[in-house]
Amino acid sequence: MRARSYMSFYEEAHLHDKVLLNFAKLDFNMMQECYKKEVGNTTKWWRKLEFGKKVPYARERIAELYFWPFAMNSEPKYSTFRGVMAKLTQWTTILDDTYDGYGTIEELELFTQAIQRWDASYTESLPECFKVVFNAMMELCDEIIELSAVSGESNLILQSVKEALSHYVKGYIVEAKWCHEGYVPTYDEYKANAASNLGYQLFAITFIALGEFATKETLNWISNNIPLILQASSLVARLTNDLGSHKFERQREHVASAVECCMKQYGFSQEHAYEFIKKDINNCWKDMNEEYLKLVEDIPRPVLDCIVNMARICEFLYENREDKITNCALFNDHIVALLLDPVVV
Repeated sequence: MRARSYMSFYEEAHLHDKVLLNFAKLDFNMMQECYKKEVGNTTKWWRKLEFGKKVPYARERIAELYFWPFAMNSEPKYSTFRGVMAKLTQWTTILDDTYDGYGTIEELELFTQAIQRWDASYTESLPECFKVVFNAMMELCDEIIELSAVSGESNLILQSVKEALSHYVKGYIVEAKWCHEGYVPTYDEYKANAASNLGYQLFAITFIALGEFATKETLNWISNNIPLILQASSLVARLTNDLGSHKFERQREHVASAVECCMKQYGFSQEHAYEFIKKDINNCWKDMNEEYLKLVEDIPRPVLDCIVNMARICEFLYENREDKITNCALFNDHIVALLLDPVVV
């Protein structure tokens, strides 16, 4: 989208290079076809697994959620990664809705055990939709392992994925219990849990596995303890999400957001809580920038970039306290510019 703007500005310059401009337009259109194919493959996957029929509460947000893998890295050579990530982001959204709005606490505890123990038998007594979501996860993990086999680190990748999924759903079940009990945690409690339940560790592992960065050193760095740069990125995403969506979430039974937790801990008004959280987001960016500079000699730069970019895409999706994922009309122009309208050559 920004590339389209740059080309438009450049074309208006009196001394622009027409050949260079035409190449830029052709390159944009070729990449757009690539992105459209990736979104189309995700749509086929969605229909094949019949999420719309078997998981009736599932939101189909394939084009909108594609902006995550696109933002993480849009280069042509990472097409395989984006194809898998497009499915993974859709799956995590279904998982989010399963914990937030569908399952009972008893069902969710069983479902959590199924994922943490990697054992489908825990889903046998659950409604069909849980089994569909669990099986989709297993298939995605198989796909990641198969595609990353060339790295020679398949066993370590599988272990890393399992641990990330376990950590991920642990954060969700904590929030589900808070909601079930009507408990409003302190802002500090909320943040301590929030860094785990966005799936960013899982996303980063997927990029490492499919982006040809799957070394023991990099996988251990991302898996053994959540690095500060990833914690900060996850918190930026969670806090900006909460600023944009908490009013909508208050319309249904839902765990308290960062806004309510901040108001409780500090006795703030809603507007004061907004300002406090914005400052917290700025501090997270300072942590990310500092960690990036410390790590850039040891961790591949594209890995660090993808982690930072996950925070950037959330700031875009939830800027001005708006939620472009829930209110898709706010997103239409961006989807059209990226995926539908070619640049006129």
